[in-house]
Amino acid sequence: MKPYFCIYIFAPILFFSCQTVDQNTLDWKASAVIYEVNVRQYTPEGTFNAFAGHLPRLKELGVDVLWLMPIHPIGQLERKGSLGSYYAVRDYTAVNPEFGSMDDFKDLVNKAHTFGFKVIIDWVANHTSPDAVWAENKEWYQTDSNGNFVIQYDWTDIAQLNFDNHDMRRAMTDAMLFWVRETDIDGFRCDVAWNIPVDFWESTVDELKSIKPDLFMLAEAEEPPLQQKAFDLYYAWHLHHVMNEIAQSKSDVNDFRSAFYNMIQRFPAHAIPMYFTSNHDENSWSGTEFERMGEAARIFAVLTYLLPGAPLIYNGQEAGFDRRLLFFEKDLIHWNNTQGYTSFYKELNQLRKSNRALYGQEQGGPLVEINNSVPEAVFSFERSVTGNKVIAAFNLSNQLQRVLFESNYSELSGDVVFAPWEYKVFNR
Repeated sequence: MKPYFCIYIFAPILFFSCQTVDQNTLDWKASAVIYEVNVRQYTPEGTFNAFAGHLPRLKELGVDVLWLMPIHPIGQLERKGSLGSYYAVRDYTAVNPEFGSMDDFKDLVNKAHTFGFKVIIDWVANHTSPDAVWAENKEWYQTDSNGNFVIQYDWTDIAQLNFDNHDMRRAMTDAMLFWVRETDIDGFRCDVAWNIPVDFWESTVDELKSIKPDLFMLAEAEEPPLQQKAFDLYYAWHLHHVMNEIAQSKSDVNDFRSAFYNMIQRFPAHAIPMYFTSNHDENSWSGTEFERMGEAARIFAVLTYLLPGAPLIYNGQEAGFDRRLLFFEKDLIHWNNTQGYTSFYKELNQLRKSNRALYGQEQGGPLVEINNSVPEAVFSFERSVTGNKVIAAFNLSNQLQRVLFESNYSELSGDVVFAPWEYKVFNR
């Protein structure tokens, strides 16, 4: 048995060892921790250069992939708020001057690579701003019977693109190729990926991978066809919503169990779900993890690291930031009130990298449940792969639980008591 030591983080307990894994033998995506960057709100300056000053801190935190929310110029026509939505792109091959210059961005990518990070950018292929540089090509857009641009939902600051137009498709692919060739980014997080034809993604990714074979592709979608060839990762949206409902006592572990197994069975074995307790959409529109999950925020954060897949940290979570960020105005993350969350996420990142059993999908260990006496409240499992094993039990309820486990593990023997929202993780 490998040695382990105990780290106390308020009520919950994490046990883990400091062994390391030879990363050279594995696909780096298997152990990646993704970190979402809202450049506008990250620093008082809101620039690439100012964000670069945080790279040493993020390296120490232990994240791997820096996902930058859209960095392109924002349209003026029908702009929301004074600064507009990052997702109302005016020009696909330029950077938002509020953030700096193209050279500033290239310099950021180079610095990030020096630290060992991968850099991906948010790609908004579904629509542009109505005054985008492409808008003169009316046939590139969906229009109504009066020739007006089509919008979605209440997104009045955008115009819907027409993927039946092959010239537009070619221009979109060329724009994505531009960023890989010219700035050496490592991939894309693709917004509204579910609303764009699968064949577009597959043909485009083929071209992108001819330049960068280990391209990192994350779909904002939960659609299995997208994962067959085009994308590496997908959003575990449904499971996230179930987590929120459990935290609010609207669902229980049986609902979680059903959602998790249904998700895993639907997707190809190589597809990696991305788990999260927050992101820019959730934070700004549905509330912080503390609003939605309350005292359960920490336990669900730990769970996102232990399930087969990849975890996401939204900027500010590592500082315990507990306020919704404005979306269309300048706002600011406060970094001076960490409440122990920096060490919390740092330890989770160390745990993920120290034990190959926690790696994503095919390169990690399968999740095998450990039966217990209160399955509606406690989710317990092991994950193991040659030389590595993790045993975990989560009380996903606001009640104290006395639990008997059908297990030969000494750590789970006898009548084990869990406080509300307490978890126990053992690294062997």
